[in-house]
Amino acid sequence: MVGANLKSETMKLMDKRSAMEAEMNAIIEQLCQPGGPGLSGNLVDSEGFPRADIDIPVVRAQRHRLAELKNDHQEITEKIDVNIQVLHSAKLTSTPKDSGVETNQNASVANAGASASLQNLVLRDSSSANDVDMISSMPFAMVDEIADASPAAEDGLQLGDQIVKFGNVKAGDSLLQRLASEAQANQGHPVPVIIMRQGALLNLSLTPRTWQGRGLLGCHFRIM
Repeated sequence: MVGANLKSETMKLMDKRSAMEAEMNAIIEQLCQPGGPGLSGNLVDSEGFPRADIDIPVVRAQRHRLAELKNDHQEITEKIDVNIQVLHSAKLTSTPKDSGVETNQNASVANAGASASLQNLVLRDSSSANDVDMISSMPFAMVDEIADASPAAEDGLQLGDQIVKFGNVKAGDSLLQRLASEAQANQGHPVPVIIMRQGALLNLSLTPRTWQGRGLLGCHFRIM
């Protein structure tokens, strides 16, 4: 009964997190629309006066709300991961016959935080025929600038996309340097990328390459 209640609680938390991600993406889309201020752009013009083309109070409120949602997202992800670990541990202590937890061989469950990465866990309820796939993800960077006709744009990356994994780069330290090194090391070769877009995880393949603009991708990542 405890396991069933904990599983139900975890599913509710995941639904709540998905709603947060949808709200975050909606805010990002509004801030990063053409001519918009972006996630951290200046709210004053070149002469130091408030920009007349944007509603500054609204922009500030949206940025503040986005910061709140990011904090809440991290907290709820940590709760989800703890619940998953408890469920997993409980099943591991039961006999093989009663075991109802199956994990992907290449997946692991770790505490979410600044160094959290994509984690996969498949829970199977022995009393139900329906399998529930639970995927916990914590993006570490966001695309806050992308040039038209750039390699990134042509390969499907979009403004506001959140990077969960870029080649061999996950969350951790010196992320910008590691991202640049990964792109340079794979120039001319496709790099598998996992992104979060509107609350859904997507797989892309980006090929760093020279083009008429700057860099090998033509986009800018903002570390979250």
